Amino acid sequence: MTRHGSGRGWYGKVLGAAVGVVVLATGASLWTAQADPAEAPAPKTSTPAAPAAPTTSDKAAKPVSVTIAHASEAGPRGVNITIDDGPDPVWTPRVLDLLRTYRVKATFCMVGTQAKAHPDLVKKVVADGHRLCDHTVSHNTAMDKDSQAYQKQQILDAERMITEASGGVRPMYYRAPGGAFTPYSREVAASRGMRPLGWNVDTKDFERPGADAIVATVKKQLRNGPTILFHDAGGDRTQTVEALRRLLPWLREQGYSFGFPVR
Repeated sequence: MTRHGSGRGWYGKVLGAAVGVVVLATGASLWTAQADPAEAPAPKTSTPAAPAAPTTSDKAAKPVSVTIAHASEAGPRGVNITIDDGPDPVWTPRVLDLLRTYRVKATFCMVGTQAKAHPDLVKKVVADGHRLCDHTVSHNTAMDKDSQAYQKQQILDAERMITEASGGVRPMYYRAPGGAFTPYSREVAASRGMRPLGWNVDTKDFERPGADAIVATVKKQLRNGPTILFHDAGGDRTQTVEALRRLLPWLREQGYSFGFPVR
């Protein structure tokens, strides 16, 4: 699995450090290949209930597939806009404004400590019809090398923080920092109703290569699959905002529709 950067506790121990992302150079089929061939097939479950009035109780956590999602609920011409590492008081509102302007729904992969610090923004994300994703407590991109107890704590504590900040809306996905998934972490997340979420298009916006480069990367890599990775925290996101301003109408002009990752 390709991953963002290295090191431990991006938010918990080195606040503000930029997250390095390795480009996903192969096709979308690699995401389904992340499942451990030796593990038992994911349990088949009924379609999860719509998140109209979710709660924090265990009864609300309906198990989902442990395989890493990449497809779009919007179908073969659907794209999934995913936003990582926030919420951030400067950049998240600007991203939300753009998504509202272009009538686009996105998935926000939130760091637990950030959600706890900015519950007003978490509530705004939910109020605008976007989905939530658990991105762990401290964004440790090497967490796959840590104990199962640590992995579980990072996932479940972030789930609780995000759910409390949202006012009771639970995250529907789990994205490992830097793609540091393990069979165990995927099982923990899936048991809590959070589908492991990968990406197919790595914009590299964290490197601030310029809005032109971000736009060009999306256009080039879109053939890899529908899930596009952006960031709304971890530094100056002026270029991300500008790239989204260009890409959202362009994608619609090309006949794409905006959806959520499959559950």
